[in-house]
Amino acid sequence: MNEALLRSLTPSVLGILVRRGADFAAAEDAVQDALVEAVRVWPADPPRDPKGWLVTVAWRRFLDATRSEAARRRREDLVDEEPEPGPAPAADDTLQLYFLCAHPSLTPSSAVALTLRAVGGLTTRQIARAYLVPEATMAQRISRAKRTVSGVRLDRPGDVATVLRVLYLVFNEGYSGDIDLAAEAIRLTRQLAAAIDHPEVAGLLALMLLHHARRAARTAPDGSLVPLAEQDRGRWDTGAITEGVEILQAALARDRLGEFQAQAAIAALHADAPTAEETDWVQIVEWYDELTRLTDSPVVRLNRAVAVGEADGPRAGLAALAALNDSLPRYTAVAAYLHERDGDLVAAARLYAEAARKAPNLAERDHLTRQAARLNARGRG
Repeated sequence: MNEALLRSLTPSVLGILVRRGADFAAAEDAVQDALVEAVRVWPADPPRDPKGWLVTVAWRRFLDATRSEAARRRREDLVDEEPEPGPAPAADDTLQLYFLCAHPSLTPSSAVALTLRAVGGLTTRQIARAYLVPEATMAQRISRAKRTVSGVRLDRPGDVATVLRVLYLVFNEGYSGDIDLAAEAIRLTRQLAAAIDHPEVAGLLALMLLHHARRAARTAPDGSLVPLAEQDRGRWDTGAITEGVEILQAALARDRLGEFQAQAAIAALHADAPTAEETDWVQIVEWYDELTRLTDSPVVRLNRAVAVGEADGPRAGLAALAALNDSLPRYTAVAAYLHERDGDLVAAARLYAEAARKAPNLAERDHLTRQAARLNARGRG
């Protein structure tokens, strides 16, 4: 059973049904029914035209679902419109579906769930497992999202930036359950890049590839976090790094810089360094300056403070940090690191312990707790 093929066909089949006049929510349900039927039938009897098969089955399921006395007249019109069996239309509605699923009226969590189901072809159960929530909760979230966008037409350009933010949210969830969301985000971003020629789409794809290349080295055998400077660079995926850098270079050559291209440039500089000590921190600070200009994000300024601390020394990093709000996520962890670099181990140990209490997840909390314990042990020694 070629599950990857099914997922790749999902958006275009859904787009065909919507273009024929089907309500988005009903069309999406019909496509999911067709996918289930394909899983049951195809292993023993694979179709010659998989897309056409899915369109035919999904359209019939949609018609079955709309049969009622109130919808009789409309149903007869839709039956008359059913095409003869044959190859499915070549038109690709993937891009419009990305825009629809990332509609600004949806919350980020709803947009992510709807994108994974309608464009990614994942089942509600798979999405629920990936996000560690009950299936009923995820089903309600998706149903509400579908109702919200049901009246939205697919004939207007959408906001590429919103789509990219949704895909980046998916990527940053990483891996849980039986679905690798980082890999799924890369697949969907590749699909988007094939549908639209946009340098920021390429920038996001490059960024994902460059971050994903370091995945195997990010955790120790016991599951603990391994900081970037301590990672075994021999475990990095050089193929993904090479592809990411090539995609980024082509995007930057178009001279339409955006935030994802700038982030990818920073990731590329880390990937290019043979050792942590050889990292070009001066150039990384310059890219953070560009990123600050593009986004004016406090989180970017926080990361820039780390880079300044590496490029110009910990005192300079602490000075950059002092200009920021200490309520920022991970502010205390950055302060701990810079104080340790500056030799103030007592303050650093205290700040690591404080940062551990504020950590957003168990792995990060354990890492920061170990850092505090390490410095306390050195102080006692």
